[in-house]
Amino acid sequence: MMKSILLVGLGGGIGSILRYLTGVFFEKYSQHAFPFATFTVNFVGCLIIGALIGLIDRQHITNPDFKFLLITGFCGGFTTFSAFSAETLNLFNSGYTFLAFTYIIASVVLGLLAVWAGLSLVKIA
Repeated sequence: MMKSILLVGLGGGIGSILRYLTGVFFEKYSQHAFPFATFTVNFVGCLIIGALIGLIDRQHITNPDFKFLLITGFCGGFTTFSAFSAETLNLFNSGYTFLAFTYIIASVVLGLLAVWAGLSLVKIA
């Protein structure tokens, strides 16, 4: 258990640092209103998590350390959107189409409402 926690922490730390550096890069070189840093991190994170899941499946990697370090840790620290996308695709591939769409809609709508609620609570206090 402790080894898994350390692997997730190490991967997550590296992913978080790269996410931060991506933001610094776009802040320096892009003056657009569009959130290119977050968009890029989400796209790249989804590409990486897809490749890692495919690699695990193709190479029959059974050692959970690989998943803890790179998928849960790195991708989780880099972007949680990659986990959301992989889970959604898994629901579609498993035949749970309605559940997948429910997950998409609920995640986006409730996520936006939660951010709005958090902002509103701070304004009130």
